[in-house]
This record gives sequence, structure tokens and C-alpha cells, in this order.
Amino acid sequence: MTRLQVMLVLATTFIGSMIGSIVSERLFQVREVHAQKPNGVNAEEFLLVDQTGKARAGLGLDPSGEVGLVLTSRDGSRTLALSPDGPVAVKLTDRSGKILWSAP
Repeated sequence: MTRLQVMLVLATTFIGSMIGSIVSERLFQVREVHAQKPNGVNAEEFLLVDQTGKARAGLGLDPSGEVGLVLTSRDGSRTLALSPDGPVAVKLTDRSGKILWSAP
């Protein structure tokens, strides 16, 4: 192919794709879709589990009705608990339950 033929093929391809996109836009107009406003999700507990199914984080209510967020380290050696209802709002504990750090 000569240089002129290559340029003609490129120009024809470009113009054809532009015309094709304009025509397809006119033929297949997409109307906007809006999701309905959700009513919410109700649950007593939400768990985040790792690939093995081990719970690593949880948000929920304890048996006495206090709300809390619990985050557990990968190896399970430390747990961070947040509970505005409890006597201690933020607590970092080790595996045995010993408090490593806390804040009122």
C-alpha cells in the first residue's frame, strides 16, 4: 500500500466510526435511571469476616442492649472496642482480656 492509500483507509475508518457513533447514539438513546431512595437496612449485628470466615470486625448490640464496634487484629491478639454506652468508651485489649489502653 502506498502512503496515500494508508491515509485514505485511516481517514475512512475515522469518519466511519464518528458517523456510526452519532447514528447509534440517536437510535439507542439511553435514558438516565435513578435508584429509589432506600428505606434503610435493619439488623442487630453486622460482621466483617476474612477469607477464612473469621470475624474481624463487628457492629452491633450486646445482650444488655449497648451498641458497640469491635475490631480484631489479623492474628486475633488485640481487640479494639468502641462503645458510647459502656463505662469505657474506647478499649484496646489483648487476647487474654487484659486492657492495654483505654479512654473514657
